[in-house]
Amino acid sequence: MTEELHVELARRLKQAHRRVASLNVDDDEKARVAGRLIALTDASKRDVGRASHRLDLLLADLDAGRRLAPDDQNEPG
Repeated sequence: MTEELHVELARRLKQAHRRVASLNVDDDEKARVAGRLIALTDASKRDVGRASHRLDLLLADLDAGRRLAPDDQNEPG
């Protein structure tokens, strides 16, 4: 089951990276989102469940068209 979670998260991260690459926002905003996604991807190596939750939050922000704060300030601790 753990392997399935890793595979599913990897698939979702790949889609998220594509989505971020195609964002129609200024360079600073895109860099913030990309940085958040890179940090999330790195964190997924240690805690798949938390990374999946953080990805859900990131995607919800993108879906809602919210500007993303630097340093993950939109996310609870």
